[in-house]
Amino acid sequence: MAKRKRKNRLFGITSRVLMLIVAALLALSYLSIVINPAQVWMVSLSGLMFVPLMTLNMVLLFWALHRRSRSFLIPLLALLPSFFFIGRYVQFNSDETIEVPAEGRTVKIVTWNVGRFAMHGGNTGVSSREECIDSVFSFIKSQEPDIICLQEFSLRNGQKAKDYLQKRFKGYNAEYYLFPDDAGSFGNVTLSRLPVNGKGKIKFEESANLAIYTDHKVEDRRFRVYNCHFESYNISFTGLIRGLAQRDSTVMAETSSKMKRSITRRPKQVDKVFEDIENCPVESFVCGDFNDNPMSYTYYRMTRGRKDAFVEAGDGFGATYSLLWPMLRIDYVLYPDRYKAISHDIPRVPYSDHYPVVTEIHL
Repeated sequence: MAKRKRKNRLFGITSRVLMLIVAALLALSYLSIVINPAQVWMVSLSGLMFVPLMTLNMVLLFWALHRRSRSFLIPLLALLPSFFFIGRYVQFNSDETIEVPAEGRTVKIVTWNVGRFAMHGGNTGVSSREECIDSVFSFIKSQEPDIICLQEFSLRNGQKAKDYLQKRFKGYNAEYYLFPDDAGSFGNVTLSRLPVNGKGKIKFEESANLAIYTDHKVEDRRFRVYNCHFESYNISFTGLIRGLAQRDSTVMAETSSKMKRSITRRPKQVDKVFEDIENCPVESFVCGDFNDNPMSYTYYRMTRGRKDAFVEAGDGFGATYSLLWPMLRIDYVLYPDRYKAISHDIPRVPYSDHYPVVTEIHL
């Protein structure tokens, strides 16, 4: 009997310690939105793991309730703040719940990291790069957007980008910045069928990522659209899984180094764009691939003075990265507070490792 009591007591202590650790990690994920990862980069990892940490706390909560243990308070208290954040990942808006103003102009925006048009073969439904490009362009045109923001746009001959884009997207103004590489050039492209009366670029130090912007006028409204692509992790998930399976320390070290580099560079890039936004004389939309989830310094910084189109008008899971769906949401359309999102969609088309974000904003 005494042996059983000692065993039960040891089990109870171990389970409480586990609950405290998991609860502490979830609490740390809440702090990740305000702590600059350039100073404490490891905190950003807890924000990246918000969804699995929240899920694990829920499992521990139900397990403790099933055992009628008072330790259920540990995961319960840890989970309470998550109800303020879960709407950044999943929404239950519907067409009936979104009021559409009877009058006024709307602007439809598509933002998409097209992954250099490299998603072909396998189960994608396209067999070549050219077919992937045609499929991407056909899908975008079918949405009839006013503004298109593309990241990781790749072109074999960068010198003819203007002619190429205007030929493929007739009626659109084409603004872009492309970096040269071995295959031609790649970078960000913004296409607009609205008048463009200003443009610019924000380059980041020691990086092939950047942000470009275009100034627009719609009736009496003037606004700027930032097309951002913040620092990527550049991690091969298949290579990482293979390395974990083989216990390859070299792969793990390289992955850790890449993550640290990305996490510490990104806030500097975000601050640089935010500084430009603060000095901008007109209202700003911010679109693109942030390479960061909603529990991050990047998201917290970029949403200051702006609403998240998914939170306001999305429905279902907001994940935009196909390889880890539904966990990772890293592509966004943020818009000025006084406007209204009336639709938001994330079509699960297979032509990139990212899904496009399609949203309509009422001015």
